[in-house]
Formats: sequence, structure tokens, C-alpha cells
Amino acid sequence: QVHLVESGGGLVQAGGSLRLSCAASGSIFRINAMGWYRQAPGKQRELVATITSGGNHNYADSVKGRFTISRDNAKNTVYLQMDSLKPEDTAVYYCNAGVIPAFSEYEYYYWGQGTQVTVSS
Repeated sequence: QVHLVESGGGLVQAGGSLRLSCAASGSIFRINAMGWYRQAPGKQRELVATITSGGNHNYADSVKGRFTISRDNAKNTVYLQMDSLKPEDTAVYYCNAGVIPAFSEYEYYYWGQGTQVTVSS
């Protein structure tokens, strides 16, 4: 089975920084795109940032210039560096990855359990 394990969430003051990590493990043949989503209480889950296997990245307008997504393919890990955090960044952050499991023909999307990020004003 494939699992995504997240870490790095916490409580910070506005203007502070956090770095989230998400490591994929299990019977993996290949990982394609990876990304981060977030969901605040009472709101829809939204895309934050994505990165392809080749390192191309894309960001939501609300985080451009403040967040940086990166990955270490050798470790099957994706990171989200969050700088200049704002109270409106408060949410549960979820890792997502497009994975081709071992001995499979198809890509499946897997989700991490989520990690809480709270930014105080």
C-alpha cells in the first residue's frame, strides 16, 4: 500500500515561517506530480501549490511570493516552505501525490492525513 506522511505543522505568529514535509512510502513504481492543498473550517479545500516530477511548479495566487514548493525525488518527499504567514493561511494542509503503484498500469491519487497550520495575529 501507498502512504503519505506529513509533518511540520504548528502554531506561528503572523510573519513567521513553517516548512511542511510529506514523504511517500510503500509499493511505488513512480510518482508523478505532487502538491499541497488546504482547507479552513467551513470552507472548501483549495489547491496551494503543485510540482511535477521534473520540477515545474505552480501556485495559487494567494500564496505566490510567499510559499515555495520543492521535492526530493530520491526520498519521495515534497516540501512546502511557507514564509510571511498570514492569519488567513490558517488551515489543515494536505499532501497529495499522483502515484503509479508497483505492478500497476494506472496512476492513483493519494492523500496525507493533514497537518494543522495556525497563524496568530
